[in-house]
Amino acid sequence: MEIQNIEGLWTHLHWLGVLAEQGSFTRAAVRLGVSKAAMSQRIAELERAAGIPLVHRTTRSVRLTEAGQHLVDGTRKHYEDIALQFATVRDQAGTARGVVRVTAPVAFARQQLTRKLPIFLSENPEVHIQLDLSDRIVSLATEGFDLAIRHSSEAPDTHIATRLCESRSVVVAAQTYLEKHGIPSSPYELSEHQCLYYPRLGGEATWTFERPGRRSGAERISLKVSGPFSANNSEALRDAALEGLGIALLPDFSAQTAIQSRLLVPLLQGWQATGAFASQLYLVRPYIPHVPLAVSRFASHLRAEFAKGFPC
Repeated sequence: MEIQNIEGLWTHLHWLGVLAEQGSFTRAAVRLGVSKAAMSQRIAELERAAGIPLVHRTTRSVRLTEAGQHLVDGTRKHYEDIALQFATVRDQAGTARGVVRVTAPVAFARQQLTRKLPIFLSENPEVHIQLDLSDRIVSLATEGFDLAIRHSSEAPDTHIATRLCESRSVVVAAQTYLEKHGIPSSPYELSEHQCLYYPRLGGEATWTFERPGRRSGAERISLKVSGPFSANNSEALRDAALEGLGIALLPDFSAQTAIQSRLLVPLLQGWQATGAFASQLYLVRPYIPHVPLAVSRFASHLRAEFAKGFPC
């Protein structure tokens, strides 16, 4: 192919790189904001121009041929440089603009994060927040996220992480349940109650509590609990507690609103539940040479908003 015709394929080459990164036409199309049909058409056009297959297609996966991988490896750095230079020039205008892709745990995003968006978006009208709600640990680089919020006890060491705030686990129940079954005065009494729990490996649930001791150090109790309902989502457990199904152990960001509204009653306040949920929330971003202005401003906004923890 003559050089003047290759210039029309720059976009096609970029899309091939995104396809290699995402591993599927569907995910690549979402990443680029185009249809799957358009994605397939561009790759087919690139293959016709190259005169050789660039992608192995199966019903379950997509992988590049040796020729396709050679193209991606040879052009990736150039496209990264172009993106970096464009972002640097655009940020010189001093106006944050563009898409910020964020991934966050489902319950935290629904209960806390979305509340923090209106002020930021009103102050930065040219920024668009694309929020992915997922409890799985996604790959920021592979899936193209600018920021992630992680509920963890330790900062991830593979990315740049800053602490947003602390998070505590709380034991709660609805007044209707307590009126019928009584109020536990110590963790030992939980064996006599219906408990709503987050299922772990093995199916059984063990709750651990600590209480500061004046003379002999902290008192620690671990006990198995059981009840009519378990779920791998703290919002579902909270809603079951609101319906009076039992006593729930929740992260504070899921229970906060219901406690403030007196719909749920905090229990065992002289004890601290440990080990059930992580104790910190971190804001994480990948290592990149230039952080876009929109990303850095949104990160600063979240750090300021969550610095005081919960309730906030």
